[in-house]
Amino acid sequence: MGLFSRRKSAYDAAAQPTTREAQEATVAHFREFVATHKGVEAFAEPVTSSTPMTLMLIATSGEWTRRRVPTPQAAFDLAQSLGIPVYDVNRVGYPQRMRDWNSKQRILAKRARESRA
Repeated sequence: MGLFSRRKSAYDAAAQPTTREAQEATVAHFREFVATHKGVEAFAEPVTSSTPMTLMLIATSGEWTRRRVPTPQAAFDLAQSLGIPVYDVNRVGYPQRMRDWNSKQRILAKRARESRA
């Protein structure tokens, strides 16, 4: 039975990426974002009660992406390795361009839903 069993099946173990694989995927994703967007800046986001430590990259267009990072130092080191400036979001806040981009995306999504109806 084992409804709440602690044992993991081989399928469960294979489905979960290792820490190293997750780190490599994060770095690859961020490198791709930096390569395909202009003026990217990094914003280190602290741990909260509902989210782990994250690093958010924001382009000059306001488009953004976010991934987990293990520590604040890892976030700053990763941004440095990408050759982009990094800021502590608690000190500087989020840039207005990101909020503007989010608002535009909500409007576009609403229009798309209305056109399908």
